[in-house]
Formats: sequence, structure tokens, C-alpha cells
Amino acid sequence: MQIHRSAFVSPKAEIAEGVCVGPFSIIEDEVKIGAGTRIASHVLVASGTTIGEECLICHGAVLGTDPQDVKYAGEKTSLQIGDRTIIREFATLHRGTSARGETVVGNDCFIMAYAHVAHDCIIGDNVILANAVNLGGHSTIEDFASIGGVVPVHQFVRIGQHSFVGGGFRVPKDVPPFIRAAGEPLRPVGLNSVGLERRGFPKETIELLKKAYRILFRSQLNTSQAIERVRNELELTEEICALLEFIEKSERGIIK
Repeated sequence: MQIHRSAFVSPKAEIAEGVCVGPFSIIEDEVKIGAGTRIASHVLVASGTTIGEECLICHGAVLGTDPQDVKYAGEKTSLQIGDRTIIREFATLHRGTSARGETVVGNDCFIMAYAHVAHDCIIGDNVILANAVNLGGHSTIEDFASIGGVVPVHQFVRIGQHSFVGGGFRVPKDVPPFIRAAGEPLRPVGLNSVGLERRGFPKETIELLKKAYRILFRSQLNTSQAIERVRNELELTEEICALLEFIEKSERGIIK
């Protein structure tokens, strides 16, 4: 354990072996930090925050402070961060409220500078939030989703697994899995084929998803008709079922 002499680490914090804490950083009560995690300078890790193993928290990041929600009444909530996640300079991540009780960030995520993760958000594994992405409260970002820089995400929005949202576009509705989204208003602009190829998806799976994409987003059918056609004409693989289930369970509606 290496703690700079100018840092403040509460005796009530749980700090594992191999943790480094840089100059002028503050680690408050009831914080847990896993083995091998590095905390840079001028970082605040507030009470109720748990950070996993082998994470990197960069200069000026603020983790686990009170949610920006006028309904918040001081209830005890938490921020949970998984293993090997990188949080870059001046990012802010808030605890949950009584609505969910926690904000969760998964394993192997990359949260870039000035990004904001609001209260009660759930972020899966291997998610990338580029610079200045702003997540509204209660947002859900599924595994392997990537969001380009300077993107505001409306509260309660879901962004599906293996999707990609282009930089600078507002996200007012749910973004289905496996697609690329861009434009104003935000709309599907293709399958995220490059991302799927990089992650080892078989060609057959990608081709099947392309067929589903054309039916769901490029035909003249309404959503219910398109879903029925996909079910009747395509093999119901795990990926196709995940895509259909996401659309059917959308409460805000999907981008189209």
C-alpha cells in the first residue's frame, strides 16, 4: 500500500493490498478499495463507494457524492465499481437514491474525462463512455455499448448491448442492441458490424442480425408487424431474441 503523505484516508475505509493513493486525494469513511487499484491526485472517493481490483482513478475524479436529485433526503445509498475499470480526469459518478439504492459500474469499463454518471444508473461490463458523456438518472447501459463524446442521455433511457452511439447526438429514447445510432433526431444508421467483428461474432450471426435490422428499421412495417416477421422468418438465436426482447420491453420507445 502506498499512500502519499498529503492524502487523507479515513481509518474507517477498507483499503486492500497494493492500493496507491496520490497527493491530496480524500478517501472517506465506509469506502472499500480492491487490491491493486491506483488513485491519482486530487481524487475524492466519498462514503458509500466500493471500487474493485486493478482500477485506475485519474486526477480530479469525484466518486460517490450525493445524487443530484431534489427527492434525495440523505438516505444511505452506494456507488459500486467493478474490477479493471478506468475512470479518467474530472469524471463524476454519484450514488443512488432510494429508488434503486445504488449506482453500478461494471468490470473493464472506460469512462473518459468529464463524463458524468448520474444516480441509479446501471452500467454493464466493457462499456465505453467518451469525453463529456452525460448520463441522466436511472439510465441503463448494457455490456459492450460505446457512446461517443459530448452525448447527453435522457433519464431512464436504455442503451443496448454492443451498440454504438455517435458523438454529439442527443439520446432521448432507447437504443436497441447491436446497432449504430447517429443523426438529429437520433436514428439507427446501420448494424454495428465492425464492433461485432472485433468481438469475435461469427459471420453467420452478423448476417442474421443484418436481416433483422432491415426488417425492423428499414421496412415499411410498424414495430409489432416487424417483430412478428422476424419471429416467423429468421432463426431465433440468442442475439435475435435479445434484440426482440429489448424492443418489446422498451418503456420510453426506441429510436427509429
